[in-house]
Amino acid sequence: MLLSSPFVSVSVSVSPLPPQFSQPCYGARPAALRIEAARQLTGRVVTTKADKTVGVEVVRLAPHPKYKRRERIKKKYQAHDPDNQFKVGDVVELRPSRPISKTKHFLAIPLPPRDTRRKSQLLPPLQSQADDDDQAPPPSPSSE
Repeated sequence: MLLSSPFVSVSVSVSPLPPQFSQPCYGARPAALRIEAARQLTGRVVTTKADKTVGVEVVRLAPHPKYKRRERIKKKYQAHDPDNQFKVGDVVELRPSRPISKTKHFLAIPLPPRDTRRKSQLLPPLQSQADDDDQAPPPSPSSE
């Protein structure tokens, strides 16, 4: 039986028998069918003491096993920083890479700083608000 799909560019032959009863096909997995889970981690740099290495703390929310309330889980990863460009407090993205050392399996990628301004400050004022500003009463005379 031949399996083809609009999502897969390689046709794969599928055996009607379960894998334990069919003949093994070593190294027959086509490269186009390899699917990787895109694990995207974002965290804050907490240490830069080692050369070309940063310690990144990743915070995620997970439900408590008994009480089901979401709690913060912190985990610290070592990431490769080839140019020593990060400082403590920088926000970085961790991308999986080949193992660089015993504990380093991620590459630190810089993220642009988050814009903390409010949305109302980013957008121009509404026309009704602009008209109100034009018709504002003159300031009252102050006694001098």
